[in-house]
Amino acid sequence: MVHYSEMSAESRVWVYQSNREFTSTEIAEIRKKGEVFVNNWTAHKQELKACFDIYYNWFIVLIVDEEQAKASGCSIDKSIAFMKQLEKEYNINLFDRLNICYVKNEKVTSCKLADFEPLIEKGEISGSTFVFNNLIRTKEDMECNWRIPLKESWHKKFVD
Repeated sequence: MVHYSEMSAESRVWVYQSNREFTSTEIAEIRKKGEVFVNNWTAHKQELKACFDIYYNWFIVLIVDEEQAKASGCSIDKSIAFMKQLEKEYNINLFDRLNICYVKNEKVTSCKLADFEPLIEKGEISGSTFVFNNLIRTKEDMECNWRIPLKESWHKKFVD
């Protein structure tokens, strides 16, 4: 496994948001499994330069530096299968795009999309509340556009 700092700014990123916060035991176990996965991950029999980690106790992030080898359809399918395996093993959902994570009192929390607008109306969430834009595509996006104020994200349509 390659360290995050060794990945180029153009490295491809996939963010898998859990429907619940991971425990410290789960984080340790999932990190070990993720390391094994990326150490054996290939595309057309070529090793992928990849890293895997868990951020904020909610997000599994998989990164591939495609300068060495591009992630192919088959290799992406392998990563999805691995995530689905984690879902079953840890009783989580990593593919529910109707959950939104945001920062409240310096802690990441989540809600269903349907509950997001009422939280804004109650004043519990505002345009300056940090949200996570899991649609990012590169390491540079991750560093600049992942954790951003709601008023700068695609979520802003809920406050306009």
